[in-house]
Amino acid sequence: MNDNPMIERRGMLMAGLIIAMLFAALDGTIVGTAMPVIVREFGGLNMMTWLTTAYMLSSTAVVPIAGKLADLIGRKTVYLTGLTIFIVASALCGLAQDMTQLIWFRAIQGIGGGVMMPMAMIIIGDMFTGKERAKWQGIFGAIYGLSSVIGPQVGGWIVDSLNWRWVFYINLPVGVLAMFFIAGGLKSFKATGPVKFDYAGMFTMIVGVVSLLMALSLGGVDYAWGSWQIIGMFALAFVSLFAFIRIESKVDEPILPVKLFKNKTFTLLNSVGFLMAVGMFGAIMFVPLFMQWIVGVSATESGTVMTPLMITMIVASILGGQLVQKLGVRRQIAIGMIIMACGFGLLTTLDVNTTKLTASSFMVVLGLGMGLVMPILTLALQESFPKSQLGVVTSSSQFFRQIGGTFGMTILGAIMNSKSTHLLHDRLVPVLDTMPADNAQAVAPFKEMVETNPQALYSSLLDPNVLKTLPPVFTEQVVPIVKSSLVTALQDVFIYGLIFVILGVLITPFLGHIKLTDRKNEKKNAQQEPEITPSV
Repeated sequence: MNDNPMIERRGMLMAGLIIAMLFAALDGTIVGTAMPVIVREFGGLNMMTWLTTAYMLSSTAVVPIAGKLADLIGRKTVYLTGLTIFIVASALCGLAQDMTQLIWFRAIQGIGGGVMMPMAMIIIGDMFTGKERAKWQGIFGAIYGLSSVIGPQVGGWIVDSLNWRWVFYINLPVGVLAMFFIAGGLKSFKATGPVKFDYAGMFTMIVGVVSLLMALSLGGVDYAWGSWQIIGMFALAFVSLFAFIRIESKVDEPILPVKLFKNKTFTLLNSVGFLMAVGMFGAIMFVPLFMQWIVGVSATESGTVMTPLMITMIVASILGGQLVQKLGVRRQIAIGMIIMACGFGLLTTLDVNTTKLTASSFMVVLGLGMGLVMPILTLALQESFPKSQLGVVTSSSQFFRQIGGTFGMTILGAIMNSKSTHLLHDRLVPVLDTMPADNAQAVAPFKEMVETNPQALYSSLLDPNVLKTLPPVFTEQVVPIVKSSLVTALQDVFIYGLIFVILGVLITPFLGHIKLTDRKNEKKNAQQEPEITPSV
């Protein structure tokens, strides 16, 4: 017999959660496989990155709103609404007739995805005690990791066997099936009084978060960091988020209660999640570049180097759910972050002689650390707050990790470009200046790239197909300089990634003792839910 007032049929609900988690996670990696085919049909190569950026912007902005709404109006209404938006937007993506339409539909799809992302962990928090949550959140983390591994293969098969539109259409039957199970597994929520929505908080949060993420995504790529566009977006983000904080301190039902940040556990756990994400996304973004441009493997082969990271993360997530009961929350987070730091330390040793096997072994270490930490952060937050705030604190964990990932990719990318520009200007430009006059036409574009877009220069001069069209002197004199400069720049990137992870390690000892609840204590806590008091 189920004693949770929100749960109707536990087995049916778990099936729905797993299906929804699987297809939502798959969507992120499947779409990447279809992008080249979409660009060939629609054109708009310069807009291609917006297929990912639009989804990321909208999904990140709505995550904390979804968590708060789940507390206010119930899990069932919010989850089914998110699934509906995701399914309808998937159909619209499949019907898109040009790149602009597809980007807008991806943004709408991101709203559905942002609602769905925290809901599985919130509902697991409802269904299970602390000790049981550790196991199930590890399993769900493993499902998410598995989706990341098999997504490109599934996407490739769909594109080759059918066409790219089925990458989106496949969400329809799977999503409807997930809705059927979730609708049958969750009870409807009946509010005991009038529900007060924080519309001003929602608006200022969306404007602030989207402006911040756009500035971080476009700065140094589409616009210079000092341009009025980027400065304007940062200014709008600052004003909006400042207004958001003021609003949240006064309204009755804030989206993200300011008083939560007075709680030491809330602030430290989300800080660890933020710092971990900075490092994690740095590795995921830059290791494939190293493999393709230095080791010389194909894009597909570079993806296989990341597979050990995902597989190890899956295994560690499942084992971590069991180990945390013996090690304790604080100790396991500390161990995981230290292992991650070791992984980044190994990445700083990558050089021109590194093999694919060596790089893969480094990924194993990194994946082990991530797998021990990721599911435990959400678990620890859920154990530290009453169930009335479960949606808010669970979604906050996802929110700060996504912000950390965007921040990491931006900051580490800027470090790479800055270091590359300096090295190439000192090492490469003098060599290009000594090139024979008959090579001047080939040299000029590369000299410009040194100052404006070092990554494009690496992509060109380290591509065997491009080198075939250039004079032999480029292969003999230029390529070794370009490779050594890239290696040095990437080593700097990994050093800074290591610094962020070490900061996470240093924070961990300040976490208080977080005890996992058992069934007896769970019932006792449900009867006496304390208000949050500041931890100092």
